[in-house]
Amino acid sequence: MESLIMEHMANRTEIDMTRKMAVITGASSGIGMELARLFAADGYDLIVTARRAERLQLLSDELRKAHGISVHIIQMDIAQPFAAATLWQDINNITSDIDVLVNNAGFGDSGNFAEEQPENIERMIHLNISTLTSLTRNVLPGMIARKRGNILNVSSLAGFQPGGPGMSVYYATKSYVLSFSRGIRSELHGTGVSVTVLCPGPTRTEFEGKAKAENTRLFHLHLSPPMDARVVALAGYQGMRHGCGIVTPGLLNKFLAISMRLAPPSIALKINHFILTDRG
Repeated sequence: MESLIMEHMANRTEIDMTRKMAVITGASSGIGMELARLFAADGYDLIVTARRAERLQLLSDELRKAHGISVHIIQMDIAQPFAAATLWQDINNITSDIDVLVNNAGFGDSGNFAEEQPENIERMIHLNISTLTSLTRNVLPGMIARKRGNILNVSSLAGFQPGGPGMSVYYATKSYVLSFSRGIRSELHGTGVSVTVLCPGPTRTEFEGKAKAENTRLFHLHLSPPMDARVVALAGYQGMRHGCGIVTPGLLNKFLAISMRLAPPSIALKINHFILTDRG
């Protein structure tokens, strides 16, 4: 697998070890880009990765100029099989001292499962589950040895659901992220390493277009208009800093997350089938 690494140093030729380092996947747009801005504003050096190098370059220029930090760009499609191993090697070529890992990159698709493209299913599983899991496994030993570190995994309000007819694979992968994050957070108690999972509801990003969900009722409910990506990112960032286990931005989304646990799965599935249906 080919990858392209570009280092942009703010008048330095090596990493400033007095700064903290954050790795952010899917940083070229949406929640990932807004998280990069928040970390940079707090003085973190960054390693950012996405497929679109030009987007990362613009973000790098913006953050270096505004905050005087170092930004390392890794251009890579991490939805490919075993991408995490290549990405981890590229990260280690920059530094092995990672303070924060943000697993933000995700991929969604909508439509009946039997009609989905097999390659889209594979990409979704690799990106949303396999790469996230492998990166987390790779970064944890160093964090545990240093007795410090934070992991922020981006799931979804969908993670609380029993299933999502019309987006079945996506909902299942986000349930995995939520369950996985809860489990390792418990395992890491007392180590100095914290795990936070961000579970936003509908958010104004490029996701709805890529997932072909922009015409579903989910993104047009008057009771739950899509949230701004910066608001969602800020909630996740502050939750991580305060050591929260689960962050669900928005009062209505919090209520929905709780009610989903109480509703019979058969009813929840019928509701999901309705809201994930094309409006026509």
